[in-house]
Amino acid sequence: MTGHAASPPPKVYGWCPGALRPMMSGDGLVVRVRAPLGRLTPEQARGLAELSQRHGSGLVDISARANLQLRGIREDAHRALIAGLRDLDLVDEDAEAEARRNITLTPFWRAGDDSHKIAQDLAAALTQARDLKLPGKFGFAVDCGAAPVLTDTAADIRIERGPDGLILRADGADTGLPVTAETAAGEALTLARWFLDQGGASEGRGRMHQLIARRTPPTVHVAAAPDATQISPQRPGATTSGLLVALEFGQMPARALAALADHGALRLTPWRMLLVEDISSLPPLPGLILDATDPRLRVSACTGAPGCPQARAVTRDLARDLAAAVPVGQHLHISGCAKGCAHPRPADLVLTATNTDRFDLIRNGTAADHPLNTSLSADALRAAPELLTEGS
Repeated sequence: MTGHAASPPPKVYGWCPGALRPMMSGDGLVVRVRAPLGRLTPEQARGLAELSQRHGSGLVDISARANLQLRGIREDAHRALIAGLRDLDLVDEDAEAEARRNITLTPFWRAGDDSHKIAQDLAAALTQARDLKLPGKFGFAVDCGAAPVLTDTAADIRIERGPDGLILRADGADTGLPVTAETAAGEALTLARWFLDQGGASEGRGRMHQLIARRTPPTVHVAAAPDATQISPQRPGATTSGLLVALEFGQMPARALAALADHGALRLTPWRMLLVEDISSLPPLPGLILDATDPRLRVSACTGAPGCPQARAVTRDLARDLAAAVPVGQHLHISGCAKGCAHPRPADLVLTATNTDRFDLIRNGTAADHPLNTSLSADALRAAPELLTEGS
C-alpha cells in the first residue's frame, strides 16, 4: 500500500437543492422538483422533459430521496423554468415551504390506503407549519405497506407499520409511538418540534439519528418497530403496482422521460428507479435498465468531474468499465470526493477520487473511510480489475 496523502475536505452545504432554491454545480444549476406524492402524470413528465431540454442540459436525475432533478439549468433561464413548473403544478408557494415538504413515500401506495392518506395530510401540514425551522436535510418517510421498503432510505421521522399497527418512529430508535392514519401527520410535526426542543439542530444542522444516539426517544414511544430483516433490494421488473425501471447511475436523457410518459403515470423511487404505473413490460429506451441482472446495478457513481465542482475525477466512465468485474451480490461505489453522495452507506467496495485520475480503494466502508490501497489510476483499474477484490 502506498502512503496516503490527505485531500482537502469537500465542502458540506448542509441543505439540498429545490426548485425555488437551486444549487450551482459544475454544469449549471441543479433544480430539484419535489413531485406531490412522488408521482408525475404523463402530462407533467412530458412538460418536465421539455423544460429540461429548453432550459438545461437535457439530463434528468432521480435523487436518493425520490425527487427529480433537472441538470445544467442556465441561470438566466431559471425564472422561465419556474413559470413552467408553476404551469405544471410542480412548485411550492415559497422556498421555505418547499424545503419543509421533504417527504419520501413508498412508491407502492394505492389510492386511499394509509400511506396515501398520511402523505397527503403530512404534505399539507408541513406546508402550513411556517414556524417549523428544520435543518435543510431533515426529512420524513411514509412507509405503511405490509412490509417496509424505505428502511435504508435516509429520513429523520418514519411513519411505518409495526407488528401491532401503524407507528411513528424517530430514526435511530427501536420503538415508536402508536398512531392512526388520522393522527400520524400531526404527531409527526410534534416529534419534529421535540427534535428541535431537545437541541437536535442547535447550530442549524443535525439529524434525528444523531440526537437519538445521545438520548432516548420520548417516553411514550413504546411500540415495536417493523422487522428490518424483511427488506430485500428492489430490482427492475414487474410489481403489483407497475413496472420498475432502473436508470444508469440514476440519470437519463429527457427524451427518455418523455417516451416513458407515453406508457403511463410515473412514480419516483429512492432506488434511482421509476415505477411506470399499471404496465408489465417496456421496449428498450435510452438510459434505462430493464434487466435485473445488468451488472450496472452493482455500481453506483456520483456525477463526478466536471459536472460536480467538488469531484476530483471522472467517475461514471470508470464505473461502466468496472461493473462487470464486481462480484454478484457485491456493490461498488465510485465517488468523486469523500462526501459519498451517491451511496452514503457502507459498500463492499469503494473507490474515492483523491486527485485527477487517482482513487483510494476502501472495502466495507464509506467514501470517507481509511483506504486499503491508495493512488490507483483509472487505467490501472481497467487493466487489472482484480485489484478491487485481490486478497479479500
